[in-house]
Amino acid sequence: MSARIEHLETFGTFSLDGGTWEVFNNVWLVGDDEEVVVIDPAHDAAAVSAAIGGRTVVAVVCTHGHDDHINAAAEVADKSGGPILIHPDDEPLWRSVHPDRDPDVWLAHGESVTVAGVTLRVLSTPGHTWGAVSLYAPDLGAVFSGDTLFQGGPGATGRSYSSFPTIIESIRDSLLTLPADTVVHTGHGPTTTIGAEAPHLDGWIQRGF
Repeated sequence: MSARIEHLETFGTFSLDGGTWEVFNNVWLVGDDEEVVVIDPAHDAAAVSAAIGGRTVVAVVCTHGHDDHINAAAEVADKSGGPILIHPDDEPLWRSVHPDRDPDVWLAHGESVTVAGVTLRVLSTPGHTWGAVSLYAPDLGAVFSGDTLFQGGPGATGRSYSSFPTIIESIRDSLLTLPADTVVHTGHGPTTTIGAEAPHLDGWIQRGF
C-alpha cells in the first residue's frame, strides 16, 4: 500500500467566546506521491501548501469549525483547487471565520473520502462542537479525531456549541468501538490509541471533563 500519513505542526491562536489562546495544531495529510487529503489546515497556509507540494488535493477536510482548525482552509483550497468539506452543524463557526466563502461539500455520517486507494470514513462525533467529525481509515489502522478525543480524555466542552454528555456519547459509541490498536491522530498534542484510552472512560465521566 502506497498511502501514508504525514504530520505537520503549526502555531497560532484560537479564539472563542471573547477569549484568545495560543495553540499548536496538528495538520494531517493522507495520501501518496500523487494525491492527498488535508485534514484541519491550521494557521499557516504556506506551510501546508509546501507539504502538499505538487500533489492533487482530493479534499480539505475540517473536523470541526473552530477557527484554529479552519483559518487556513480557504487559502489552501484556493491554491490547490481542492474542495472544502465540513459538517453543516458547524456552519455558524465556519461563517464567523469565512463569511464570504462557502464550503464545497457538507459532510454526513457514514460518507467517505477515498485517496490513494484508502477510504476515510466520516464518523459524526459531536460534543466539542455540534458538527465535529472524526475520520476513520481502517486500512491504515488510524482515526483522525480532531478535538473529540485526546491522550488523556475528551476535548474541551463548556464553551459555545459544545456539550460534555454529547462528547462522551460520541467517544463511547463511535470511537471506543473501533479496534483497540487503532492509532488516534489528534488535533493537538501526542498521538494515542483506542486501547490506551478506553479503560479511562468512566473516570472521565466522574470528573466531568
